[in-house]
Amino acid sequence: MTTSRSTPPRGGAAGATRGRSSAREPRPAYECDACGHQPPKWVGRCPECGEWGSVVESTITGPTVSGRVVSSRMPSEPARPIATISAAPARARPTGVSELDRVLGGGLVPGAVVLLAGEPGVGKSTLLLDVAQQWAVGSGSPSLVVSGEESVSQVRLRAERMGTLHDQLYLAAESDLASVLGHLDAVKPGLLVLDSVQTISTTGTEGVPGGVTQVRAVTAALVSVAKERGIATVLVGHVTKDGQVAGPRVLEHLVDVVLHFEGDKHSSLRLVRGVKNRFGAADEVGCFEMHEGGISSLADPSGLFLTRYAEPVPGTCVTVAMEGRRALVTEVQALIGATVAGSPRRTVSGLDSARLAMVLAVLQRRTERLTLHDREVFAATVGGIRVVEPAADLAVALAVASGGLNLAIAPHLVAIGEVGLTGEVRRVGAVPRRLAEAARLGFKVALVPPGCGPASTDAGPEQMRVTEVTDVRSALQHAARASAE
Repeated sequence: MTTSRSTPPRGGAAGATRGRSSAREPRPAYECDACGHQPPKWVGRCPECGEWGSVVESTITGPTVSGRVVSSRMPSEPARPIATISAAPARARPTGVSELDRVLGGGLVPGAVVLLAGEPGVGKSTLLLDVAQQWAVGSGSPSLVVSGEESVSQVRLRAERMGTLHDQLYLAAESDLASVLGHLDAVKPGLLVLDSVQTISTTGTEGVPGGVTQVRAVTAALVSVAKERGIATVLVGHVTKDGQVAGPRVLEHLVDVVLHFEGDKHSSLRLVRGVKNRFGAADEVGCFEMHEGGISSLADPSGLFLTRYAEPVPGTCVTVAMEGRRALVTEVQALIGATVAGSPRRTVSGLDSARLAMVLAVLQRRTERLTLHDREVFAATVGGIRVVEPAADLAVALAVASGGLNLAIAPHLVAIGEVGLTGEVRRVGAVPRRLAEAARLGFKVALVPPGCGPASTDAGPEQMRVTEVTDVRSALQHAARASAE
Protein backbone atom coordinates (compact mmCIF):
# COMPACT_ATOMS: atom_id res chain seq x y z
CA MET A 1 0.00 0.00 0.00
CA THR A 2 1.45 3.26 -1.07
CA THR A 3 0.94 6.37 1.00
CA SER A 4 1.42 9.79 -0.46
CA ARG A 5 3.39 12.31 1.56
CA SER A 6 1.97 15.80 1.45
CA THR A 7 4.52 18.47 0.74
CA PRO A 8 3.81 22.05 1.72
CA PRO A 9 3.72 24.30 -1.29
CA ARG A 10 6.69 26.52 -1.96
CA GLY A 11 6.17 29.81 -0.23
CA GLY A 12 3.05 28.41 1.50
CA ALA A 13 2.49 28.25 5.23
CA ALA A 14 6.18 28.62 6.13
CA GLY A 15 6.57 31.60 3.80
CA ALA A 16 3.40 33.14 5.17
CA THR A 17 4.68 32.65 8.70
CA ARG A 18 7.94 34.35 7.82
CA GLY A 19 6.05 37.19 6.18
CA ARG A 20 3.82 37.66 9.22
CA SER A 21 6.79 37.60 11.62
CA SER A 22 8.75 40.14 9.58
CA ALA A 23 5.86 42.59 9.49
CA ARG A 24 4.57 41.76 12.99
CA GLU A 25 6.47 44.31 15.12
CA PRO A 26 9.31 46.77 14.66
CA ARG A 27 12.61 44.99 15.14
CA PRO A 28 14.73 45.93 18.18
CA ALA A 29 17.95 47.84 17.67
CA TYR A 30 20.80 48.86 19.90
CA GLU A 31 22.67 52.15 20.10
CA CYS A 32 25.58 53.39 22.20
CA ASP A 33 24.44 56.30 24.33
CA ALA A 34 27.95 57.79 24.37
CA CYS A 35 29.08 57.78 20.74
CA GLY A 36 25.99 56.73 18.71
CA HIS A 37 27.46 53.45 17.38
CA GLN A 38 24.80 50.84 16.53
CA PRO A 39 26.04 47.27 17.13
CA PRO A 40 24.01 44.39 15.66
CA LYS A 41 23.24 43.01 19.14
CA TRP A 42 23.47 44.08 22.76
CA VAL A 43 26.96 44.08 24.24
CA GLY A 44 28.23 45.17 27.62
CA ARG A 45 30.99 47.34 26.19
CA CYS A 46 30.70 49.52 23.11
CA PRO A 47 33.15 48.27 20.46
CA GLU A 48 33.54 51.80 19.06
CA CYS A 49 34.30 54.01 22.10
CA GLY A 50 34.97 51.37 24.77
CA GLU A 51 32.35 52.62 27.26
CA TRP A 52 30.81 50.03 29.59
CA GLY A 53 27.03 49.85 29.99
CA SER A 54 26.36 52.54 27.39
CA VAL A 55 24.56 50.31 24.83
CA VAL A 56 20.79 50.70 25.19
CA GLU A 57 17.90 49.23 23.26
CA SER A 58 15.92 51.41 20.91
CA THR A 59 13.13 50.65 18.50
CA ILE A 60 13.19 51.36 14.79
CA THR A 61 9.69 52.55 13.98
CA GLY A 62 10.24 53.46 10.35
CA PRO A 63 8.20 51.93 7.51
CA THR A 64 9.08 48.36 6.60
CA VAL A 65 7.59 48.35 3.11
CA SER A 66 9.62 49.96 0.33
CA GLY A 67 7.96 51.87 -2.45
CA ARG A 68 5.27 53.27 -0.18
CA VAL A 69 3.08 55.92 -1.84
CA VAL A 70 3.02 59.25 0.06
CA SER A 71 -0.10 61.29 -0.49
CA SER A 72 0.04 65.08 -0.70
CA ARG A 73 -1.61 67.44 1.75
CA MET A 74 -2.33 71.15 1.99
CA PRO A 75 0.70 73.01 3.49
CA SER A 76 0.20 75.16 6.56
CA GLU A 77 1.48 78.22 4.69
CA PRO A 78 1.51 78.51 0.89
CA ALA A 79 4.69 79.36 -0.99
CA ARG A 80 5.06 83.03 -1.89
CA PRO A 81 7.26 85.00 -4.28
CA ILE A 82 10.54 85.80 -2.61
CA ALA A 83 10.18 89.53 -3.27
CA THR A 84 7.02 89.65 -1.12
CA ILE A 85 8.66 88.09 1.95
CA SER A 86 9.85 90.51 4.63
CA ALA A 87 13.41 90.18 5.90
CA ALA A 88 12.76 92.19 9.07
CA PRO A 89 12.33 89.13 11.36
CA ALA A 90 15.84 87.96 10.40
CA ARG A 91 17.56 91.26 11.26
CA ALA A 92 20.25 90.90 13.88
CA ARG A 93 19.92 92.75 17.17
CA PRO A 94 23.14 93.89 18.89
CA THR A 95 23.93 92.14 22.15
CA GLY A 96 25.94 95.02 23.58
CA VAL A 97 29.18 93.00 23.48
CA SER A 98 30.99 94.45 20.48
CA GLU A 99 33.41 91.60 19.78
CA LEU A 100 30.68 88.97 19.96
CA ASP A 101 28.50 91.05 17.62
CA ARG A 102 31.47 91.17 15.24
CA VAL A 103 31.62 87.36 15.07
CA LEU A 104 27.84 86.91 14.88
CA GLY A 105 27.52 89.35 12.00
CA GLY A 106 25.87 92.23 13.86
CA GLY A 107 24.19 90.51 16.79
CA LEU A 108 21.66 87.82 17.64
CA VAL A 109 18.74 87.10 15.32
CA PRO A 110 15.39 86.38 17.03
CA GLY A 111 14.74 82.66 16.75
CA ALA A 112 18.38 81.84 16.00
CA VAL A 113 20.12 79.09 17.98
CA VAL A 114 23.82 79.55 18.75
CA LEU A 115 26.11 76.81 20.03
CA LEU A 116 29.11 78.08 22.03
CA ALA A 117 31.68 75.38 22.77
CA GLY A 118 34.91 75.57 24.71
CA GLU A 119 37.11 73.88 27.26
CA PRO A 120 36.17 73.91 30.96
CA GLY A 121 37.17 77.09 32.76
CA VAL A 122 37.87 79.14 29.64
CA GLY A 123 35.11 81.67 30.50
CA LYS A 124 31.98 80.61 28.59
CA SER A 125 29.59 81.19 31.49
CA THR A 126 31.22 84.53 32.31
CA LEU A 127 30.88 85.78 28.75
CA LEU A 128 27.26 84.70 28.38
CA LEU A 129 26.27 86.19 31.72
CA ASP A 130 27.57 89.53 30.47
CA VAL A 131 25.68 89.03 27.19
CA ALA A 132 22.45 88.27 29.08
CA GLN A 133 22.81 91.41 31.20
CA GLN A 134 23.56 93.60 28.16
CA TRP A 135 20.54 92.13 26.38
CA ALA A 136 18.27 92.87 29.36
CA VAL A 137 19.50 96.48 29.47
CA GLY A 138 19.40 97.28 25.78
CA SER A 139 16.65 95.23 24.16
CA GLY A 140 13.76 95.92 26.49
CA SER A 141 12.88 92.20 26.77
CA PRO A 142 13.88 89.86 29.62
CA SER A 143 16.79 87.43 29.35
CA LEU A 144 16.78 84.02 31.01
CA VAL A 145 19.89 82.09 32.10
CA VAL A 146 19.26 78.41 32.86
CA SER A 147 22.18 76.66 34.54
CA GLY A 148 22.34 72.89 34.71
CA GLU A 149 25.78 72.84 36.34
CA GLU A 150 25.61 75.56 39.01
CA SER A 151 23.06 76.74 41.54
CA VAL A 152 21.39 80.12 41.26
CA SER A 153 23.42 81.32 44.25
CA GLN A 154 26.69 80.54 42.49
CA VAL A 155 25.56 82.39 39.38
CA ARG A 156 24.40 85.30 41.56
CA LEU A 157 27.86 85.61 43.13
CA ARG A 158 29.49 85.75 39.71
CA ALA A 159 27.00 88.35 38.51
CA GLU A 160 27.67 90.46 41.59
CA ARG A 161 31.42 90.30 40.99
CA MET A 162 30.94 91.30 37.34
CA GLY A 163 28.40 94.00 38.08
CA THR A 164 25.74 92.41 35.87
CA LEU A 165 22.71 92.61 38.16
CA HIS A 166 19.50 93.72 36.47
CA ASP A 167 15.79 93.33 37.15
CA GLN A 168 15.15 91.88 33.69
CA LEU A 169 17.84 89.20 34.05
CA TYR A 170 16.31 85.96 35.33
CA LEU A 171 18.16 82.91 36.67
CA ALA A 172 17.05 79.29 37.02
CA ALA A 173 18.82 76.03 37.85
CA GLU A 174 17.18 73.16 35.97
CA SER A 175 18.19 69.90 34.36
CA ASP A 176 14.81 68.83 32.96
CA LEU A 177 13.59 70.01 29.58
CA ALA A 178 9.95 70.28 30.68
CA SER A 179 10.94 72.62 33.51
CA VAL A 180 12.99 74.75 31.11
CA LEU A 181 9.97 75.10 28.83
CA GLY A 182 7.89 76.05 31.88
CA HIS A 183 10.32 78.88 32.66
CA LEU A 184 9.99 80.09 29.07
CA ASP A 185 6.20 80.25 29.47
CA ALA A 186 6.50 82.21 32.73
CA VAL A 187 9.30 84.66 31.85
CA LYS A 188 8.72 85.06 28.08
CA PRO A 189 12.35 86.05 27.46
CA GLY A 190 13.86 87.46 24.33
CA LEU A 191 17.15 85.66 25.03
CA LEU A 192 17.68 82.20 26.49
CA VAL A 193 21.11 81.03 27.68
CA LEU A 194 21.30 77.31 28.47
CA ASP A 195 24.45 76.22 30.31
CA SER A 196 24.94 73.52 29.20
CA VAL A 197 22.93 71.46 26.73
CA GLN A 198 24.66 68.24 27.86
CA THR A 199 23.14 68.56 31.35
CA ILE A 200 19.50 68.79 30.19
CA SER A 201 17.44 65.63 29.78
CA THR A 202 13.90 64.76 28.80
CA THR A 203 11.82 61.91 30.20
CA GLY A 204 10.38 60.95 26.83
CA THR A 205 13.75 59.83 25.43
CA GLU A 206 15.97 56.94 26.43
CA GLY A 207 19.58 57.36 27.49
CA VAL A 208 21.53 59.19 30.14
CA PRO A 209 21.88 63.01 30.23
CA GLY A 210 24.66 64.07 27.90
CA GLY A 211 24.30 60.97 25.72
CA VAL A 212 23.77 61.06 22.00
CA THR A 213 20.04 60.33 22.14
CA GLN A 214 19.30 62.86 24.88
CA VAL A 215 21.38 65.68 23.39
CA ARG A 216 19.79 65.17 19.98
CA ALA A 217 16.24 65.22 21.39
CA VAL A 218 16.82 68.21 23.70
CA THR A 219 18.48 70.29 20.99
CA ALA A 220 15.76 69.52 18.45
CA ALA A 221 13.07 70.55 20.94
CA LEU A 222 14.82 73.80 21.85
CA VAL A 223 15.39 74.69 18.19
CA SER A 224 11.70 74.14 17.49
CA VAL A 225 10.63 76.33 20.43
CA ALA A 226 13.12 79.07 19.51
CA LYS A 227 11.86 79.22 15.92
CA GLU A 228 8.22 79.17 16.95
CA ARG A 229 8.47 81.89 19.63
CA GLY A 230 11.29 83.99 18.15
CA ILE A 231 13.63 83.51 21.12
CA ALA A 232 17.34 84.04 20.53
CA THR A 233 18.92 80.98 22.14
CA VAL A 234 22.53 80.34 23.12
CA LEU A 235 23.50 76.77 24.04
CA VAL A 236 26.75 76.05 25.86
CA GLY A 237 28.41 72.85 24.66
CA HIS A 238 31.20 70.72 26.06
CA VAL A 239 34.22 69.69 24.03
CA THR A 240 36.16 66.45 23.84
CA LYS A 241 39.86 66.06 24.57
CA ASP A 242 40.49 66.63 20.85
CA GLY A 243 38.80 70.03 20.99
CA GLN A 244 35.69 68.94 19.05
CA VAL A 245 32.12 69.64 20.16
CA ALA A 246 30.94 66.75 22.33
CA GLY A 247 27.85 64.83 21.29
CA PRO A 248 26.49 63.83 17.90
CA ARG A 249 27.54 65.69 14.78
CA VAL A 250 23.89 66.41 14.07
CA LEU A 251 24.03 68.90 16.96
CA GLU A 252 26.09 71.28 14.82
CA HIS A 253 23.72 70.82 11.89
CA LEU A 254 20.62 71.65 13.94
CA VAL A 255 21.82 75.03 15.20
CA ASP A 256 22.28 78.18 13.14
CA VAL A 257 25.65 79.35 14.50
CA VAL A 258 28.59 77.39 15.94
CA LEU A 259 31.24 79.30 17.90
CA HIS A 260 34.42 78.04 19.53
CA PHE A 261 35.69 79.80 22.65
CA GLU A 262 39.46 79.40 22.86
CA GLY A 263 42.16 80.54 25.23
CA ASP A 264 45.07 79.52 27.38
CA LYS A 265 44.39 79.39 31.10
CA HIS A 266 47.77 81.02 31.71
CA SER A 267 46.95 83.97 29.45
CA SER A 268 44.26 86.63 29.68
CA LEU A 269 43.55 86.50 25.94
CA ARG A 270 40.37 84.74 24.78
CA LEU A 271 39.23 84.23 21.19
CA VAL A 272 35.71 83.52 19.94
CA ARG A 273 36.05 81.89 16.55
CA GLY A 274 33.14 81.44 14.13
CA VAL A 275 32.87 77.96 12.63
CA LYS A 276 29.37 78.10 11.15
CA ASN A 277 27.13 81.13 10.69
CA ARG A 278 23.94 81.28 8.66
CA PHE A 279 23.66 85.04 9.19
CA GLY A 280 27.18 86.27 8.46
CA ALA A 281 30.79 85.38 7.79
CA ALA A 282 32.00 82.08 9.23
CA ASP A 283 35.65 83.10 9.57
CA GLU A 284 35.43 86.05 11.95
CA VAL A 285 37.30 86.16 15.26
CA GLY A 286 36.46 88.17 18.37
CA CYS A 287 39.10 89.04 20.98
CA PHE A 288 38.43 89.28 24.71
CA GLU A 289 40.47 89.80 27.85
CA MET A 290 39.77 87.98 31.10
CA HIS A 291 40.33 89.89 34.33
CA GLU A 292 39.20 89.81 37.94
CA GLY A 293 36.05 91.77 37.18
CA GLY A 294 34.93 89.46 34.37
CA ILE A 295 35.57 89.69 30.65
CA SER A 296 35.83 92.65 28.29
CA SER A 297 36.11 93.12 24.53
CA LEU A 298 39.42 93.98 22.91
CA ALA A 299 38.85 96.18 19.88
CA ASP A 300 42.62 96.58 19.30
CA PRO A 301 44.44 93.49 20.62
CA SER A 302 47.66 93.90 18.62
CA GLY A 303 49.40 95.60 21.53
CA LEU A 304 49.19 92.38 23.55
CA PHE A 305 51.46 90.55 21.10
CA LEU A 306 54.32 93.08 20.95
CA THR A 307 57.19 93.91 23.30
CA ARG A 308 58.54 97.43 23.36
CA TYR A 309 62.32 97.52 23.76
CA ALA A 310 64.48 100.50 24.63
CA GLU A 311 67.06 99.20 22.15
CA PRO A 312 66.86 96.57 19.39
CA VAL A 313 67.37 93.04 20.69
CA PRO A 314 68.70 90.12 18.60
CA GLY A 315 66.38 87.18 18.10
CA THR A 316 63.10 89.05 17.49
CA CYS A 317 61.05 89.82 14.40
CA VAL A 318 57.51 91.09 13.84
CA THR A 319 54.95 89.60 11.48
CA VAL A 320 51.24 90.12 10.81
CA ALA A 321 49.06 87.05 11.37
CA MET A 322 45.48 86.63 10.19
CA GLU A 323 42.87 85.37 12.65
CA GLY A 324 39.84 85.01 10.43
CA ARG A 325 39.46 88.43 8.80
CA ARG A 326 41.39 90.22 11.51
CA ALA A 327 45.05 91.17 11.11
CA LEU A 328 47.11 90.92 14.30
CA VAL A 329 50.64 92.26 14.53
CA THR A 330 52.61 89.56 16.35
CA GLU A 331 56.18 89.34 17.59
CA VAL A 332 58.20 86.15 17.12
CA GLN A 333 61.14 85.47 19.41
CA ALA A 334 63.98 82.96 18.96
CA LEU A 335 66.82 81.94 21.25
CA ILE A 336 69.79 79.97 19.92
CA GLY A 337 71.52 77.91 22.60
CA ALA A 338 75.03 76.58 22.86
CA THR A 339 76.39 73.66 20.88
CA VAL A 340 75.39 70.30 22.40
CA ALA A 341 76.34 66.70 21.69
CA GLY A 342 73.66 64.40 20.32
CA SER A 343 70.23 65.67 19.33
CA PRO A 344 69.65 69.32 20.23
CA ARG A 345 66.26 70.42 21.51
CA ARG A 346 63.71 72.23 19.36
CA THR A 347 61.17 73.85 21.69
CA VAL A 348 58.26 76.00 20.49
CA SER A 349 55.45 77.91 22.16
CA GLY A 350 52.63 79.30 20.03
CA LEU A 351 54.22 78.11 16.76
CA ASP A 352 54.03 74.99 14.62
CA SER A 353 56.96 72.73 15.54
CA ALA A 354 56.98 71.08 12.09
CA ARG A 355 57.28 74.42 10.28
CA LEU A 356 60.04 75.54 12.65
CA ALA A 357 62.02 72.40 11.84
CA MET A 358 61.57 73.08 8.12
CA VAL A 359 62.68 76.71 8.47
CA LEU A 360 65.78 75.62 10.42
CA ALA A 361 66.69 73.14 7.68
CA VAL A 362 66.30 75.84 5.00
CA LEU A 363 68.48 78.30 6.95
CA GLN A 364 71.13 75.65 7.50
CA ARG A 365 71.22 74.82 3.81
CA ARG A 366 70.73 78.22 2.16
CA THR A 367 72.88 80.50 4.32
CA GLU A 368 76.64 80.42 4.73
CA ARG A 369 77.45 81.69 8.22
CA LEU A 370 74.56 80.08 10.13
CA THR A 371 75.11 76.66 11.76
CA LEU A 372 72.06 75.21 13.52
CA HIS A 373 72.23 71.42 13.27
CA ASP A 374 74.03 71.01 16.64
CA ARG A 375 72.51 73.96 18.55
CA GLU A 376 69.38 74.17 20.65
CA VAL A 377 66.63 76.41 19.30
CA PHE A 378 63.77 77.92 21.29
CA ALA A 379 61.02 79.85 19.47
CA ALA A 380 57.85 81.47 20.82
CA THR A 381 55.22 84.11 20.23
CA VAL A 382 54.37 86.96 22.62
CA GLY A 383 51.08 87.32 24.48
CA GLY A 384 49.83 83.74 24.27
CA ILE A 385 48.63 83.89 20.65
CA ARG A 386 49.09 80.78 18.51
CA VAL A 387 50.37 81.39 14.96
CA VAL A 388 50.43 78.32 12.72
CA GLU A 389 49.89 79.85 9.29
CA PRO A 390 52.74 79.70 6.72
CA ALA A 391 52.81 83.50 6.43
CA ALA A 392 54.89 83.63 9.63
CA ASP A 393 57.74 81.54 8.14
CA LEU A 394 59.77 84.54 7.00
CA ALA A 395 59.54 86.22 10.43
CA VAL A 396 60.58 82.96 12.13
CA ALA A 397 63.56 82.66 9.76
CA LEU A 398 64.68 86.23 10.41
CA ALA A 399 64.28 85.84 14.18
CA VAL A 400 66.35 82.63 14.20
CA ALA A 401 69.03 84.18 11.96
CA SER A 402 69.08 87.31 14.11
CA GLY A 403 69.58 85.24 17.25
CA GLY A 404 72.16 82.95 15.67
CA LEU A 405 74.24 85.79 14.22
CA ASN A 406 73.62 88.14 17.20
CA LEU A 407 72.39 90.90 14.88
CA ALA A 408 69.35 92.92 15.93
CA ILE A 409 66.59 93.57 13.38
CA ALA A 410 65.12 97.05 13.12
CA PRO A 411 62.09 97.38 15.43
CA HIS A 412 60.08 99.16 12.71
CA LEU A 413 60.31 96.20 10.26
CA VAL A 414 57.69 93.51 9.61
CA ALA A 415 58.20 90.32 7.59
CA ILE A 416 55.40 88.48 5.80
CA GLY A 417 55.78 85.40 3.63
CA GLU A 418 55.93 81.62 3.37
CA VAL A 419 59.33 79.95 3.02
CA GLY A 420 59.76 77.03 0.63
CA LEU A 421 62.27 74.20 0.83
CA THR A 422 64.49 75.80 -1.80
CA GLY A 423 64.62 79.02 0.23
CA GLU A 424 62.18 80.96 -1.95
CA VAL A 425 59.59 83.29 -0.40
CA ARG A 426 56.07 82.43 -1.55
CA ARG A 427 52.95 84.56 -1.76
CA VAL A 428 50.34 84.58 1.01
CA GLY A 429 46.84 85.99 1.23
CA ALA A 430 45.47 89.27 2.57
CA VAL A 431 48.76 91.16 2.22
CA PRO A 432 47.13 94.63 1.81
CA ARG A 433 45.16 94.12 5.01
CA ARG A 434 48.28 92.99 6.85
CA LEU A 435 50.27 96.00 5.62
CA ALA A 436 47.50 98.42 6.57
CA GLU A 437 47.47 97.09 10.15
CA ALA A 438 51.26 97.28 10.40
CA ALA A 439 51.27 100.85 9.06
CA ARG A 440 48.56 101.81 11.54
CA LEU A 441 50.85 100.73 14.38
CA GLY A 442 53.76 102.77 13.03
CA PHE A 443 55.93 100.23 11.20
CA LYS A 444 58.03 101.76 8.41
CA VAL A 445 59.50 98.83 6.44
CA ALA A 446 57.83 95.61 5.25
CA LEU A 447 59.38 92.56 3.55
CA VAL A 448 56.81 90.75 1.39
CA PRO A 449 56.85 88.00 -1.27
CA PRO A 450 57.20 88.91 -4.97
CA GLY A 451 54.07 90.35 -6.54
CA CYS A 452 52.51 91.41 -3.22
CA GLY A 453 53.29 95.10 -3.27
CA PRO A 454 54.99 97.96 -5.15
CA ALA A 455 58.24 99.56 -4.10
CA SER A 456 56.31 101.94 -1.86
CA THR A 457 52.67 102.21 -0.91
CA ASP A 458 50.37 104.30 1.19
CA ALA A 459 49.31 101.38 3.40
CA GLY A 460 48.26 103.59 6.27
CA PRO A 461 48.39 107.12 7.64
CA GLU A 462 52.16 107.23 7.08
CA GLN A 463 54.43 106.11 4.28
CA MET A 464 55.58 102.49 4.47
CA ARG A 465 58.40 101.17 2.34
CA VAL A 466 57.42 97.76 0.98
CA THR A 467 60.24 95.58 -0.37
CA GLU A 468 59.68 92.38 -2.31
CA VAL A 469 62.14 89.61 -1.46
CA THR A 470 62.58 86.49 -3.57
CA ASP A 471 64.37 84.21 -1.10
CA VAL A 472 65.60 83.97 2.47
CA ARG A 473 69.09 85.19 1.62
CA SER A 474 67.84 88.43 0.07
CA ALA A 475 65.44 88.89 3.01
CA LEU A 476 68.38 88.71 5.42
CA GLN A 477 70.27 91.26 3.36
CA HIS A 478 67.36 93.73 3.26
CA ALA A 479 66.73 93.25 7.00
CA ALA A 480 70.39 94.00 7.75
CA ARG A 481 70.26 97.07 5.49
CA ALA A 482 67.10 98.36 7.21
CA SER A 483 68.71 97.84 10.62
CA ALA A 484 71.73 99.87 9.62
CA GLU A 485 69.66 102.84 8.49
